[in-house]
Amino acid sequence: MNPTPTLHETLQQAQQLGLERLDAQMLLLHALGRSPHDRAWLMAHDGDMLIEEAAARWEVLLQCRRAGEPVAYLLGEKAFFGLSLAVDARVLVPRPDTEVLVQWALDVLPATGGATPPRMLDLGTGSGAIALALARHRPDTQITATDASADALAVAQANARRLGLPVRFAHGTWLSAVPGERFDVIASNPPYIAEGDPHLPALRFEPRSALTSGPDGLDAIKTIINQGCAALCPGGWLLLEHGHDQAQAVRALLQCAGFAHVSSRTDLAGIERCSGGCWAQQR
Repeated sequence: MNPTPTLHETLQQAQQLGLERLDAQMLLLHALGRSPHDRAWLMAHDGDMLIEEAAARWEVLLQCRRAGEPVAYLLGEKAFFGLSLAVDARVLVPRPDTEVLVQWALDVLPATGGATPPRMLDLGTGSGAIALALARHRPDTQITATDASADALAVAQANARRLGLPVRFAHGTWLSAVPGERFDVIASNPPYIAEGDPHLPALRFEPRSALTSGPDGLDAIKTIINQGCAALCPGGWLLLEHGHDQAQAVRALLQCAGFAHVSSRTDLAGIERCSGGCWAQQR
């Protein structure tokens, strides 16, 4: 490799070291002080030399990525449902799979024009992804987001301020953060990975408390289902993201708790990624 490589040569080196092409492009653009999404500029300037200052930044990013640190943490941002969210190691990186949950919530939220605005709750909000996406698309809805982690709430609150989206935040574990309140939709992407899962080492940079939940990964989901019954308006919906092989178990838990219209929705890969049900019982 030349002492002063071109941008093209720099990307080639990164791929030889095992980085995916898109990751390498985004990180190189970030090192150059450009938008990580400006790949057209990168292709048009692939013969440019990598200047020394950018090379130093690139080397740090390259080594961090090779060690397994998520690209989103290195860039400090992640796109989600049309929003650009600031993220760091205090929160999980929002995944495209969770957009399925957002769309389902949009589908079941009561229509506008009622006597009172619809009320929606995002449990375990992390970066605020679900709550903020819903606030952008349903500004008529009163949205509350909770998290047991004060650090995660700080990230979500900062995202809400920067995006100018009105979300109420509450600190606490699951429904204990909003005692006595009722909602039309409760949505959650809770921890659902089983303790000891072989995939966990690859996720070591993300907060473990937001990933694992008991020996089968279902502890948090069971708690939310048990508590959610008392926090839903009649006809309200509880929507849960879960693991690729947990849909049947989650549907059974919802049915056992008395939910109706229990079903699952698939992600872009055709995997059942979210399950939910309607709480039709009167109190």
